[in-house]
Amino acid sequence: MRRIGITGHSNLSETTAPLIADALHRVLADLPDGPLVGVTCLARGADQLFARAVLDLDGSLEVVLPAHDYRDRKVKPDNAADFDELLGRAAVVDILPFPESGREAYMAASERVLAEVESMIAVWDGGPSGGHGGTADVVEAARERGLAVTVVWPVGATRG
Repeated sequence: MRRIGITGHSNLSETTAPLIADALHRVLADLPDGPLVGVTCLARGADQLFARAVLDLDGSLEVVLPAHDYRDRKVKPDNAADFDELLGRAAVVDILPFPESGREAYMAASERVLAEVESMIAVWDGGPSGGHGGTADVVEAARERGLAVTVVWPVGATRG
């Protein structure tokens, strides 16, 4: 079984999303044969594109939500239907015991993802995190654990 996690930018530009989706499909399709499990916090952007790619490749999805209020507080109305659909297709949903979403909860959720996977994909432009628990912090934590990290940032990709 291949257990792959995701970290990445949530603020991808509209033209970048299809580039990232294609790149994620290629990376996941090139993995060795066997059951695929994608582990994600299901944030908008990279996480949801990864979740769709995993499901498109007949993999199963495990979701780690950072806090009990995550859906109500952080999922925007224009993303709620996508979030709910993907959450409903998850084989496992783990909600961390934080009452409120915030940087500490986000990093704890990412740490949980890191503990559950063999390797990581990072949809990352290579820049620093915008706050504790951002993509660069998760990449650094993954590398400190000795996890392989595949960075996906196609030519022409931008943040919105």
